[in-house]
Order: sequence, then structure tokens, then C-alpha cells
Amino acid sequence: MTDTLLSLSTDHCRIAPLTADDARALTAITDETVTSRVHFLPAPFTEADARALIARSGGGDVFHAVRDPRGLELYGVVGVHRRVGHEYEIGYWFAARVRGKGIATEAVRAVVAALAAAQSDCAIVAECHPDNERSRALLRRVGFVSTGRPGKRPGRILMTWRAAPAWRIDVC
Repeated sequence: MTDTLLSLSTDHCRIAPLTADDARALTAITDETVTSRVHFLPAPFTEADARALIARSGGGDVFHAVRDPRGLELYGVVGVHRRVGHEYEIGYWFAARVRGKGIATEAVRAVVAALAAAQSDCAIVAECHPDNERSRALLRRVGFVSTGRPGKRPGRILMTWRAAPAWRIDVC
């Protein structure tokens, strides 16, 4: 699963490999609001940068394109990054035009579920800056909880994914 790109469909998006043909669309959705948060993206993010990112996808860093249900319009990217041990980090960015519509939550949830199914004994983590409330809320909706530990990147907190129990009691 993590050495090759996956293909998934949800109600509102299709998740499939980023291809060289995505370079222009990837450049368009990767603006300053993204490059200021994603440490490995240069600013400005050019089409050459997009082509380089797409070319290196595979192995330990796999980038998935999140598209509209027809598979045409690029909405965002979900990355799966192998870390030391049996641990995988999830990262993502989405076009400003689709933020706040639930698409990112749906896509990240689908990728995490596929990763958890394929690698049942792995840990799935994410790093998030404490002031990025929207991203922290998305991660919580998907099932991530704070570990209380700093992430590898400065100023980030480490969150870990917990599979939802098969049962739930909403009474205390």
C-alpha cells in the first residue's frame, strides 16, 4: 500500500496517483497558504517544483491526488510518509476553493482507513501546528488524538490515530 499509490473512491472524491499531467493543477492549488504550512514545499511553488514532487512519489513518500467524483478536477493531495519503525505519517493540503466542505476530512479518512487495513500493525501519526485549528479539527474528526509530545518539525505537536471502537456509549 505505501510502496505503490492506491486508488479509492468516496462519495465526493476520487483518490488516485498524482501524474505528470497534474503538475499545472498542483501548482495552482499550492499557494502561499499551503507553502507557509508544509515545510518541504518551496515558496513560490512552481510547475517545476510540482513535477519534481510528482516524480519522487513512491517508496517512502507517496502522494495521492484527491479529485472530484469524475476524477477530473484536482482538489488536493494526501501524502503517506514512512517513518522510522512501523510508523506512517499522514499529511495533506487542499485547494482554497474546497476547504470547509468536508472533502479533506472524507479523503484523509479514506486514506487512513486504507492504510490501517493494509498495515494493521502500524502506527499512523500526523504533525500539526497548535495554531492550525482547522487542521487539528480535521485530524480529530478522522480519529487522531494528541500525544502531548512535540513533532519532529519545530512548533508541531504529534498526533496519533486511534481506530474507533466497534461500540460506543455516549453516556457518562
